[in-house]
Amino acid sequence: MPRTRRCRYPNCHAMVTFPDHYCKQHYEHEAEYLASRQRWSRGNDKQYTHKYNTVTRYRNEDKRQQYSFYRTRQWSHLRQQVLERDHYLCAYCKVQGLITPAKTVDHLVPIEFDETLKANIANLAVICGSCHRVKTDWEQAHYGTGQGNELQSVTPINDIASIVVLMNEKQS
Repeated sequence: MPRTRRCRYPNCHAMVTFPDHYCKQHYEHEAEYLASRQRWSRGNDKQYTHKYNTVTRYRNEDKRQQYSFYRTRQWSHLRQQVLERDHYLCAYCKVQGLITPAKTVDHLVPIEFDETLKANIANLAVICGSCHRVKTDWEQAHYGTGQGNELQSVTPINDIASIVVLMNEKQS
C-alpha cells in the first residue's frame, strides 16, 4: 500500500500519495511549494551546521585534525578498552574515595599539549562530567590549552592522583 498524506491546501482533506504534497484539484500549487522549500533550505541549512562544525569545533587546522581522530576506528577501540579496564568508573573520583559511573574517556595529558600521546592507552582514563569540567579548567590554566590561550612549557603530569590534588588546589 502506498504512503499517503493530506493535501497541504488549507481546509482540503483529500489524501495524496507520496511524494506529492497537493491533490489533483490543487496540484498547481505543488511547484510553488517545492520552490519555496528549496529557497528556505538554501538559506537556512548552512546557518545551523556552519557555526558548530566550522566556527566552533574546527577553528584551525590543528583542531580539525584532533577532532577527526575521535571519529576513527582506532579511537573507538581504545575508548572501549579503557572503559572496560576502568569498569566504567571515574578514575578521578576513585582516587578521592568515591565511586561514580562514567562513560567519557579523557586524555591525562591533553592532545593539544602533546599529540604523540593521543593513542597511548596509558594516557587515557575514564572521567565523569563534573571531574571533566574541573579538569578542563585546570588544563587551561596549567598547560595553556583552549581557545585564546598559549601553550605553556611545563612538564606533563600523567599521574591521576597528582592531577586530582592540583585540580582541587586550583578549585579552592
